[in-house]
Amino acid sequence: MTTWARTHWRQALIAALAGALLVLSFAPFGLYPAAVLALAGFYLALRGCNGRDAFLIGWLFGLALFGTGVAWVRISLNEFGNMPALVANLLMLLFVAAMALYYGITGWLIRRLEGARPPGWSGPLLILPAVWVLLEWLRGWLFTGFPWLYAGNGQLDGPLGGLAPVLGVHGLSLAVAVSAGLLWGLLRWRGGARRLTLIGLALLWAGSGLLWRVDWTAPAPGPDGGPIRVAVIQGNVEQSVKWDSDGLMPTLEIYLTLTREHLDSDLVVWPETAIPEFLHRVQGPLIRPLTETAREAGAEIVVGLPVMEQDGRYYNALISLGSAQDRYFKRHLVPFGEFLPFEAQLRPLIDWFEVPMSDFSRGSAERPLLQVGERRVGVSICYEDVFVEEVRQALPDAAYLINVSNDAWFGDSLAPHQHLQFARLRALETGRWLVRATNTGISAIIDPFGRVDRQLPLFERAALTGTIQPRTGATPLVRFGSAVPLALALLMLGAALLLRAGFPRR
Repeated sequence: MTTWARTHWRQALIAALAGALLVLSFAPFGLYPAAVLALAGFYLALRGCNGRDAFLIGWLFGLALFGTGVAWVRISLNEFGNMPALVANLLMLLFVAAMALYYGITGWLIRRLEGARPPGWSGPLLILPAVWVLLEWLRGWLFTGFPWLYAGNGQLDGPLGGLAPVLGVHGLSLAVAVSAGLLWGLLRWRGGARRLTLIGLALLWAGSGLLWRVDWTAPAPGPDGGPIRVAVIQGNVEQSVKWDSDGLMPTLEIYLTLTREHLDSDLVVWPETAIPEFLHRVQGPLIRPLTETAREAGAEIVVGLPVMEQDGRYYNALISLGSAQDRYFKRHLVPFGEFLPFEAQLRPLIDWFEVPMSDFSRGSAERPLLQVGERRVGVSICYEDVFVEEVRQALPDAAYLINVSNDAWFGDSLAPHQHLQFARLRALETGRWLVRATNTGISAIIDPFGRVDRQLPLFERAALTGTIQPRTGATPLVRFGSAVPLALALLMLGAALLLRAGFPRR
């Protein structure tokens, strides 16, 4: 055992346990208080550390968080990307180690800003929340971003979830971090400070809970506001055969059969790349007849498939068929899955990693809107729905939201459950119904409060039917975006720096 390990093993253990504990706040576990305990444990593990030690402690926290929370990355690499198991696991570990660096930086910054002297209340109540949220925000866009497992993601079923339409996921993370700081004070401080801490914690959670009573948006008025009967088609086509040329006709027959059975619906939604063939190759034999069928039935059909343009570039797309025809090209592509960063240097890697359709181009739409019948709909493909700022761009014009995905890439893991939870949070933040169609599950119809109205389980071939209501209006999050919680974090950081510069400490 190294000298560092002998000296810091307790802190390292606390950090690792806290990182794994944070995963329990997300689906399918849903233990939302675990996030507060995890961040309090993270702050505890940093006590007494210098800058380098704090970085290592934070990195260990991140290793545990991503090592337990996104280990499913291996499944797409090995089982569906045809990489050897050893290589897939090594690449997964490399990805986890890289993502964990954000928490190493978080730990280093917290201790750097606190300085050598005890920080009093400013450390847990100002520096911890501010640095945590700002580093999560950085992780959400740097190198195309990976906003998975934010501390606030697991709060939509708890009292703090009431903040989501006001401050969004970054505001939820801020509330979790402040709660962790208050919990720290509740356990460490005495006398009047302890009583104030308890009052602050109670006010934060009770006040957030009261916000659940506010309906920030309203049903659309007039004839455009009538209920919409929806059918979500979950084909449950195995990823291993999805792109096999021999599997095209059986796949199409699955979707066509389920669609014919539900043409009495106003809206039928197919998943991402439900048609594993380019649009121009199926335009005549499939799309035109399907469009005529939809018009005759008075239905609108939204279909996921790849589209190749005349210049040879191709896109992951959604098209609408029926009384109106429109298309949307995916704008936020998955690195190494849909496009290759640093292509000249890494092309041999993607040639080895046998991913079909792995050279998509990025869509250029200013807003993610799709004309579906008489209504404009906010749409997202795959993990685009994890990016709150991109989803809100469709609002307030969007009458409702559609997300299509193919979570078959991650098998029977935590990923489909986590992804559904993030989609639920987007519905809550925007105050819109969300229709979610996935290839192998979990397909769902989600109400404007983020509650699952109906859903299909994993690996079931079926159609999910229900009714949604177009809505109008804008939540505070839609109006102002993430600027408010980020500004709050910056103000907290500025206040902490002023205190450190010479204001009296408690």
